[in-house]
Amino acid sequence: MTTPSVPAAAAPAIDAKAAVGWMHTARFLTTAAQLHQLPVIDVPEIAFVGRSNAGKSTCINTLTQQRQLAFASKKPGRTQHINLFALGRQGEMDAVLADLPGYGYAAVSRSDKLRWQRVMLNYLVQRESLTAIVLLCDPRLGLTELDEALLDALRPRVEQGLKFLVLLTKADKLTRAEQAKALSITQLQAGGGEVRMFSALKRQGVDEVAQLLWEWSHPEQPQQDPDGPATPAAEDTQEKPA
Repeated sequence: MTTPSVPAAAAPAIDAKAAVGWMHTARFLTTAAQLHQLPVIDVPEIAFVGRSNAGKSTCINTLTQQRQLAFASKKPGRTQHINLFALGRQGEMDAVLADLPGYGYAAVSRSDKLRWQRVMLNYLVQRESLTAIVLLCDPRLGLTELDEALLDALRPRVEQGLKFLVLLTKADKLTRAEQAKALSITQLQAGGGEVRMFSALKRQGVDEVAQLLWEWSHPEQPQQDPDGPATPAAEDTQEKPA
């Protein structure tokens, strides 16, 4: 008589307070101007991307409850480095946040724009530890051509399991009706990704985004059978007639 196979165990549930507390553990890990300068990471990596004026640094600082973790330049688009932040208890690391420079701002030269676009594209396509993307967007502008081009570049990896979230920032500048409309439109444009409203000023969406990022960083793991390896598939476990 054979033992039925054991189903995969779901990731432990976590409440909003614990998820926000986990985000608060974020600390600076390293910075790099080129992809090859980044360290090899063996934990889930979540990248924050978006136009230079989308409020990316403010969002990261709000989620982590740290005022200056992500550097907000007075001249958007000037910062041209990938900054990594480790998450987890001190001495441990169970996830990494990647802060990518904003794109689409006119203050930098064309050559700098093209160089950074190549670096970012290579990162999005090649970075093996990348498991999720958070695309920040001002809902008053909607997804721009640059945002849609980025999502198109990500499509092959999304089909392979890469998760992505479109975060509509500065939600406090919209009425509830305007928020609902922006959310509905973006959900159609996102093509299967998650979409959330977010306001650093009013802390709208902070708890649910923290919980989502925690879940993405702690995926389901197959439950191990303490008495031995997992049993064969169901069709192989049925007894055959003599």
